[in-house]
Amino acid sequence: MYYTDLTDAKRVLQFLKRANQQDIDLHIGLGLASRALELSMKLDDTGLMARSLYKLSELHQALGEIDQSIHYIREAIGLYQVLGEEELIARSKFQLAEIHYKSENYHLSLIYLLDCLDIYNRTKDYYNLAGVQKFLGGIYEYFGDERNAIMAYERSAQAARRIGARDLESDAYNPLSGIYLNQNDTEKAEQLIERSFQMKQELGDKRGLAFALYGKAKVYVKKGQSNRAKEAYQEAIRLHREIGELLGLGMCYHKLGVMYYEEGDLDKAIEALKGALNFAGLYNLVVIKSKCNNLLYRIFKERGDFENALGYIEDYVTEKEVLIGAQTQKVIHSYDAITTMERLQKDAENQREKAEIMDKKNKAEQSSKMKQDFLSTMSHEIRTPLNAVTTITSLLQESAREDQVSLLSSLSFSSNNLLRIINDILDFNKLDVGKLRLQPSTVAFRKLMENIRLTYSNMAIEKGISLKMHISEQVSDFYKVDETRITQILGNLVSNAIKFTEKGSVSLNIEYGETKNNKDLLRFSVVDTGIGIEEDFIHEVFDSFSQPQFHKSKKYGGSGLGLAIVKKLIELHGSNIHVESQVGHGATFYFTLYLEKAEPRRLKTETRRKKLNPKSILLAEDNMINAMVSLKLLGNWGMESVHARNGEEAVKLAESQVFDCILMDIHMPSMDGIEASQRIRNTNNPNVNTPIYALTADVMVGFGDESSQFFNGFLLKPIEQEKLYAVLASV
Repeated sequence: MYYTDLTDAKRVLQFLKRANQQDIDLHIGLGLASRALELSMKLDDTGLMARSLYKLSELHQALGEIDQSIHYIREAIGLYQVLGEEELIARSKFQLAEIHYKSENYHLSLIYLLDCLDIYNRTKDYYNLAGVQKFLGGIYEYFGDERNAIMAYERSAQAARRIGARDLESDAYNPLSGIYLNQNDTEKAEQLIERSFQMKQELGDKRGLAFALYGKAKVYVKKGQSNRAKEAYQEAIRLHREIGELLGLGMCYHKLGVMYYEEGDLDKAIEALKGALNFAGLYNLVVIKSKCNNLLYRIFKERGDFENALGYIEDYVTEKEVLIGAQTQKVIHSYDAITTMERLQKDAENQREKAEIMDKKNKAEQSSKMKQDFLSTMSHEIRTPLNAVTTITSLLQESAREDQVSLLSSLSFSSNNLLRIINDILDFNKLDVGKLRLQPSTVAFRKLMENIRLTYSNMAIEKGISLKMHISEQVSDFYKVDETRITQILGNLVSNAIKFTEKGSVSLNIEYGETKNNKDLLRFSVVDTGIGIEEDFIHEVFDSFSQPQFHKSKKYGGSGLGLAIVKKLIELHGSNIHVESQVGHGATFYFTLYLEKAEPRRLKTETRRKKLNPKSILLAEDNMINAMVSLKLLGNWGMESVHARNGEEAVKLAESQVFDCILMDIHMPSMDGIEASQRIRNTNNPNVNTPIYALTADVMVGFGDESSQFFNGFLLKPIEQEKLYAVLASV
């Protein structure tokens, strides 16, 4: 059975091969293709059926049987689509576009050409892209849309150049030259047609060379070089005759006839125009026939030969009516086709842009999710042990021997410095994704500024420079500010100034401006006498991971995020930061803020500590070191604390007794802090309304998350004792 099928398949291919022979009678070829289709259907071979249908379409088109040709090629396209053969689908649609073009259905031709473009662009088939673009250029040129025609021809040449297809490239230059000639850009037209002519000569393409000569002749006419134009036309005619190209002959004879008439050589003009009419009739070139008849009428009228003149004027009128009808149809088709083309191109562009946007959006979201997951994990993993280090250090400092004080101070400074670097990296990401919010509270402002100065004074002393501070008398003692963020802003600016100052001083200045609605306008500035910033680099200093080239050394170090964070934090306050600098003379960073004046909170420490004594605390913490340190700290404050190692234990303990406050770690095994808090809030237990504060080393968690509804607040690890104390004092 397999042998029989293979034999029949070979017979199908033989039929198609014979039908493809150039010298075969079209009707015989049609019979062979029909037999091939019949046999391939018997074999149920989709590929052979499609090939047979394609050939039948070609032959019916050659016979002028357009409807049958369209029917068969559509059948072939359907089968190729079943097979998923994109290349053959495109080739078939290109043939369908040619059929519609020749039957003057230009809008349908455009639709199928666009389908071809889509496939060839996707498969990067530059050879066929060049052919399709040239075809499109011809349609646009027919419509008189020279702008789009130029674009299509140029794209055709570009695609051809990519694969070194010089024949296709030179084919695009011929019509492109003609358009520029119509636009009176003779120089451009001549360059293009000369390039085409040279390429056709090198390739040995006689037909292409003949049409290139025709183009050169038109350029010579435009330049007034009639002898060179005639020579070019005559050489083109010789080549067209040699290869039997009747269309080219009609075009050349018409142009020669016009030239002879303008020179007054009427006999030669008549001879050339009659030759043009003969070839134009064979190709039904209505425009050429109309022009030739009109010119012959004028010639015979000038000679007084009214009988011949009357004959040509009658032919001219007849052709003119046909031409007017064609031109009317041309306008209709032009409008229809151009609007269709624009719509389809717009749809295609929209689809491509939508796909690209969705792809970029998905990648960006995935990247953002991965980055946030990484930062969340990193934050937790680093801050959790760091919490133990800072808290233990603080506890040891309370009872340290004299010889231990300096060591513990160094440990405290190092851990705080590490924490500051971590904060820079993690806070920058929170600012970047818009998760950071200001949390203003009443602050002893002058004391805060002094603390900032003291924090960095040792750093300045070690470098042998002075750290100064000046605060205007009108500046109030208390303001409502986000203490953490204002400290972060000024701390980064001061430490940055000290880092880049080798001698002289750094000054922190706070100057009063005005008062509006109980808010003071304060101007903050940090001035140094350091190395300064090059003018070309000033606009880049606030970019993330940015440092001037001459600053990038271990001598200066840093993450490169400090100033970027400063800029974002100041913008979060609704203001902007500015910088003035000169290389070798230091720099000044300054900004202004409106701060709301506040009344001081007068609560002595001993009074506050008494408020903590009778309170019971539930501490949910899976890290045993952190739990031990926290329990020790809470015990020092006189509180009764119960420890839960995970969320499940916390829920069970919350069901069994009443607590004044619950400190809930977010990341815990078995059940995390968010789920545990949700259960406590949503089930019947004694602690439904008990304040719950989240303890987290994850900077990506905070107010604005869905989980925030279960918590009264968030305490970021390493826990600052003053903030924890303030929270517990408030419950």
